[in-house]
Amino acid sequence: MKQTDQTLLEQMRITEFDISNRKMLLALTQKDCDLLKGCKNSIEMMIDSLVTVFYELQTSIPEISLLIGDADTLSRLENAQRHYVLDLFSGLYDLEYVNNRLRIGLVHKRIGVEPKLYLSAISTLKGLLVNAVRESIDDVDVAAETLAALDKLFLFDITLVFETYIRSLVSEIESSKEKSEQYASSLEEKVKERTAQLEELSKNDPLTGLLNVRGLNETLIRVLRAAQRRSEPICLVYIDIDDFKIVNDTQGHQAGDVILTAVSACIKKVSRTEDSCFRYGGDEFCLLLPNCSESKAEEIYINRLKAEIEKKVENVAISVGIVQAGPDEYPEAEALIHEGDQKMYLDKKKHKSEKKL
Repeated sequence: MKQTDQTLLEQMRITEFDISNRKMLLALTQKDCDLLKGCKNSIEMMIDSLVTVFYELQTSIPEISLLIGDADTLSRLENAQRHYVLDLFSGLYDLEYVNNRLRIGLVHKRIGVEPKLYLSAISTLKGLLVNAVRESIDDVDVAAETLAALDKLFLFDITLVFETYIRSLVSEIESSKEKSEQYASSLEEKVKERTAQLEELSKNDPLTGLLNVRGLNETLIRVLRAAQRRSEPICLVYIDIDDFKIVNDTQGHQAGDVILTAVSACIKKVSRTEDSCFRYGGDEFCLLLPNCSESKAEEIYINRLKAEIEKKVENVAISVGIVQAGPDEYPEAEALIHEGDQKMYLDKKKHKSEKKL
């Protein structure tokens, strides 16, 4: 059940039995109730003057005057105070009475009345009522007993008001805590998401979408070790775009980027899922092919890749160097890259020689 579907009494689990227990703890007896009720007529005759004097004293305090704010609010407060004073001398302090006291605590919290101001107001009201009771009762002993009963009733009221006041504070704290936890959780998710994005950006070349060269050595060492454990071959393929500098110098870097993007797309298309494709430099690419022989690599990255590039981009050729490691010998990662680079340059020289012929 939602909190708004419950009364304050239900929310705070206050029953008639609880009220009886509270009265017993404060020694508020039926005799006390009868004594207070006996003053009701006299208090009712003085009610207007009592409330007027009370608010004259209250509005003389700047903090309280600022809270009240205007004449309409003051008029409503005066009317509510009349009801409250008469309730004090009703002699009937049941569930309805208690619910009204609880609401006073809630309202005071919502409008920002601090406990010190509430207690100050109670002290002022009590002083006025003490004088009123003494004026209305001639018998000194009965007057003393009535004032003692009034003391108990004020304590009864104050405990109820402060319980709702404190409960409201606790609810605010819990609500703020829940919001803070939700915000922290949301922030944590955003941080995770952003971290993942940054990790992805750090792994991938932003232009081509291929892996960034920073992860090449680590990946190659891992692939070499895995291949050695399984006694499998791996291939490293080193690719360079022919005459790429001429394109950049004559057509501009934008045209060069178009070629790089197109060649990278072709590399992705012919690659296997298990292959790792890196942009090694400006127009160079380095590819790792686990469990792949040199002949298989030639089929994929010389025949199929070149055919794919011819379909996608005009007048673009590539030079390719393929090096196999294993299953007998597994060189160091840097040595494998260097050998692939050398083979690529041999292929590039071959292309230049063929052009001259």
